[in-house]
Amino acid sequence: MGSGGGVVFRSVNPQWSQGTLENTGSPTDLAISGKGFFMVSTVDGVTHYTRAGEFFFDEDGRLVNSDGFNLMGFQIDANGNPSDLGGISIPGQGYSPPQVSTELSFDINLDSRTASGESYYATQSVYDSLGNAVPLTLTFTKQLADQTWTVAASTTAPNGAVTINGAATGSVVFDEDGIMTTPAGDQPIAITLANGADTPLTISWDLYDALNNSHNDMSGFASPSSTTFQYQNGYAAGVLRAVSVDDDGIVSGTYSNGQLVPLYQIALADFPSYEGLTKLGRNLYVESVSSGQPMPGVPGNGRMGSIAPSAIEMSNVDLAKEFVKMITTQRAFQANSRIITTSDEVLSELINIKR
Repeated sequence: MGSGGGVVFRSVNPQWSQGTLENTGSPTDLAISGKGFFMVSTVDGVTHYTRAGEFFFDEDGRLVNSDGFNLMGFQIDANGNPSDLGGISIPGQGYSPPQVSTELSFDINLDSRTASGESYYATQSVYDSLGNAVPLTLTFTKQLADQTWTVAASTTAPNGAVTINGAATGSVVFDEDGIMTTPAGDQPIAITLANGADTPLTISWDLYDALNNSHNDMSGFASPSSTTFQYQNGYAAGVLRAVSVDDDGIVSGTYSNGQLVPLYQIALADFPSYEGLTKLGRNLYVESVSSGQPMPGVPGNGRMGSIAPSAIEMSNVDLAKEFVKMITTQRAFQANSRIITTSDEVLSELINIKR
C-alpha cells in the first residue's frame, strides 16, 4: 500500500471581480468602478499597481497611500489638457494668481419717464493686474432730448482717472421702442491707476457680439431704472481651501477667490492579464512577463473604469457564500468522524464475540 500524500498547498488565485463601494466622506479616498489599477510610485521611482484607494496628503503635499507611495496622475496644462505623467503633489498650488478684468457687462433698464438731469448709478468691482479690487461706477444722466442719456465712469482708486472710448463721457440713446441705438459698438473703459499695477486698466464694456448684434443688455422702457445682472471676468488672488476629485479623476483645487482649478487627472493602468501580476502584499502588484506591459490611461477612457470619490472598494469575497462553504465542510468532517467511531465500535463488538 502506498503512503498518503497529505494536504498540498497549490496556489492562491485572486478574484478580480468588482467589490462593493463604501462611502467614507474623505475627499481623498478613491475607488475604481470598473477595470484598472491606481499607479503609485515609490521613493526610488518604481511603479506599483493597486486597487486600494485610501490616500492622503503628506507633509510635502504629495498624495500618498499608507506606504508613502505617491499616487500618479497627468498634470493639467494651462489649456485644461492632461500632459506630463508624474506624482500628484500640490505644495506649489497654494495660490491661485489673480486675473485682470478685460470685459464687463450690465443688464440695465433706464426709465424713459426720468426727468432731465436725474441720474442712475451702476457699480461693480473690477480687478487690476495685482488682483486689487477697483470699484467702478457708471453714472447715467437723463438729457432733454427724448430717450437720451450721458454716461460717465468713475472710481475711488488712487489717481483713478477714467475714460469711456477715450472721452470723459459717452452717450446712450434708445428708440421709440426702448431699444438701444447708441453706442453702436462695444465701449472701451480705461482706468488710470497709481497702485503699482499695469496702467491703464482697459476693460471692454460688452454691448454687442462678434457680428455686431446687440446683446440687448440696455433698455429704455417705462419702468423703474434697475440693474438686473452684472458681470466682469476678473478676480483676486486666492489661497487653496480644499481639494476635490470627480468621476473622471480630475483633481481640482478650490480657492478662496471662488475659482475651481483642475490640477491633475489621476492615471490608471490596465493589463492584458490580471492573473499574471506579481503580488507584493499590502494590496500592491507589479507587472510580470505573464501579465503583459501596463497600458496607462485616464478614468472613463476605453476599458478604464471611472473614479468614485470619497469611497473605497471593499473586499469582493462573498462572506455569506464562504460561511456556507465553511459550515458544509464542518458538517462533512463531523460525518466522516462518525464513520470512524462506528467502525471502531464494530471492531470492538467482533473482538467481544470472539471472547
